[in-house]
Amino acid sequence: MNEFHYVMSERDRDTVTIWLNRPERLNVLSLDLMTELTQAFRDVGDSDATGVILAAKGRLFCAGHDFTEMAGQDLASLQRLFGVCTLMMQTIQSIPQPVVARVHALATGAGCQLVATADLAVAGEEATFCTPGGKGGLFCTTPLVAVGRSIGRKRALEMAMSGDAIDAKTALEWGLVNLVVPTSELDGATSTMIRRVTRGSAASKGIGKRAFYEQIAMDQDDAYAFATDTMASASLHPDAQESMKAFIEKRQPRWGRLPTTD
Repeated sequence: MNEFHYVMSERDRDTVTIWLNRPERLNVLSLDLMTELTQAFRDVGDSDATGVILAAKGRLFCAGHDFTEMAGQDLASLQRLFGVCTLMMQTIQSIPQPVVARVHALATGAGCQLVATADLAVAGEEATFCTPGGKGGLFCTTPLVAVGRSIGRKRALEMAMSGDAIDAKTALEWGLVNLVVPTSELDGATSTMIRRVTRGSAASKGIGKRAFYEQIAMDQDDAYAFATDTMASASLHPDAQESMKAFIEKRQPRWGRLPTTD
């Protein structure tokens, strides 16, 4: 198990909670924190855990990029930093387990990108979301990749061009989060969500998650061709065959476990 300084990984039965754990810096996405977060998700992806919660310590969920690492840097250094951020986001969507963001407070810039990148998100009523570059001198171009795919072009550009924060209710209406609850109920609601989305075959869900992110970027004809091939192949998986047999035999199915790399 890898050791981390700026993130914390805790396992409770089949669920792993990964915490942004640099509250004194408002969980700013420094190069070291992003590297650790990427590795933490890789570790879970290689395990037999069935679900992941992404949460944060302190008074903010995430304050976005660390400007102290960006000011005065050359192009190569900045390309590396944004490349590490992109790899982190891609890793979250590449692992087979459902990832649920637990958002208790402000998620801004690349922190908002994290929420949009997660498969699902549960927010407390006090949470707010912002892509603030429109108020300053650096437009939030990379956060908009994920945010735009979550809430659509018009709303994403409104957020990015104005730089204004939206509240949790608006984030729910726009599709950035799945559920909003009183902050006192956030832990319970997040636990309920992770239980709901990890029912059934973990292997099947992993195949489906990866296929979803591949097909969603295709046009409809290509998406159907890809999905048809994927679902036909997935139908041969032992868990798929077990599901069919259990239905026919009117019994509970017996699923396999996700393989590990240990």
